[in-house]
Amino acid sequence: MNNALKFYIDGAWVEPSGTARLPVVDPCTEEAFAEVAMGTPADVDRAVAAAKRAFASFSMTTPAERLALIRRILDAFLARHDEMGDIISREIGAPKAMAHAWQAGIGRRHLEELIRTCETFEWRRMKGTTLVNHEPVGVVALITPWNWPINQIVCKAAPAIAAGCTMVLKPSEVSPLNAVLFAEILDAAGVPAGVFNLVHGDGPTVGAALAAHPDVDMVSFTGSTRAGIEVAKLAAPTVKRVHQELGGKSANILLDDVDFEAAVTAGVNSCFGNSGQSCNAPTRMLVPAARHDEAVEIARRAAEAHRVGPADHAATTMGPVVSDVQFERVQRLIAIGIGEGARVVAGGLGRPQGLERGYYVRPTVFADVKPSMTIARDEIFGPVLAIMPYRDEDEAVAIANDSPFGLAAYVQSGDSERARRVGFRLRAGSVYLNYPSWDAGAPFGGYKQSGNGREYGEWGLEAFLEVKALVGFGR
Repeated sequence: MNNALKFYIDGAWVEPSGTARLPVVDPCTEEAFAEVAMGTPADVDRAVAAAKRAFASFSMTTPAERLALIRRILDAFLARHDEMGDIISREIGAPKAMAHAWQAGIGRRHLEELIRTCETFEWRRMKGTTLVNHEPVGVVALITPWNWPINQIVCKAAPAIAAGCTMVLKPSEVSPLNAVLFAEILDAAGVPAGVFNLVHGDGPTVGAALAAHPDVDMVSFTGSTRAGIEVAKLAAPTVKRVHQELGGKSANILLDDVDFEAAVTAGVNSCFGNSGQSCNAPTRMLVPAARHDEAVEIARRAAEAHRVGPADHAATTMGPVVSDVQFERVQRLIAIGIGEGARVVAGGLGRPQGLERGYYVRPTVFADVKPSMTIARDEIFGPVLAIMPYRDEDEAVAIANDSPFGLAAYVQSGDSERARRVGFRLRAGSVYLNYPSWDAGAPFGGYKQSGNGREYGEWGLEAFLEVKALVGFGR
């Protein structure tokens, strides 16, 4: 990809100010297949200046004009949808079918939902004699992760454009090529120069410069809780808005009236989706103590049914984790789980048999997990499931809520009203009842150390808006 060694600034592909480059590694083979330029604070200054200049005019466009632009972006995205799926599959090792249907497909779904949102959004309303007006927050910095790359890029950049903001994107340096393609899509759609700018780089250099920049009005960050804390510290002196979607350790409560064969199997598959690299994955399965062994056996079979392998093999249901760093982290936490006394019933340490190259992890299930164990508290970000027994419904809720995170939770029950009742008691931003279909219009974000603010639908749009009161407007 020719543009990977350039940055997209002020409507053009430009040379970086420095010479540093980083290999882009295929996690299926451990071999580099591309390079990306690495930015500097000088590149950030240039991109922010372009966004600031563009804001003066773009912020004055009408909601109808911006909606028309979002429609053109969707058309341009669809024209390169398959290319997007192929790039993401290569960058992060996602099986090809999943990369096309979901990794790329979720970008389309966000754009379609945003169009529906903008068609009905109330940009102005009267409250007595006061006009309440929604206006763009300003120049925004978007810092996005590698695990669902185009999902997080689209669900930030598209509503920011719809709101009338201008922006600088720093995607993950681990999976940067989909962002290059997205910049090409926006260029083809006719996004005005300076509205969208792309600078590659790492967090401590480019991310930090964006978070601290005095001309950036807002940072929207998705990533680890540790990195989110650093972003907030850097942003604090300029009192800019900070929107964070951070880590998770989601509980999946199986109540005693559910079909265990179906519920456990679906829970395992949901936990292992995207090789376990989803912040809202149901990584803690809570089951009635009397049915713990039954659940463990079903989970073992479900885990062993997965076929781990290269992304381009038709039989593959689970690809590798994204990098050597991620592989070593998952291995370390599996070893800690064993050392703390949890029982491995599927998977465990090392690569699956026959896969000596590539960052492949064995789909792993732990039984007899106690709430105090590391694997029950730390976000592992790999295909590792912890099964935990509970005595009654109250204890299940207590265990689920006993976490520094609160991004998501899951409840399975044969009685929908019972599932709803438990769901209201859980301290999480999203509670999924009986494995529902994904909803692009549902607000997404967390409680506690899982972040603040919400994305998707009207919440994602409102995140990039200021509220102005014109008092006396209606007199």
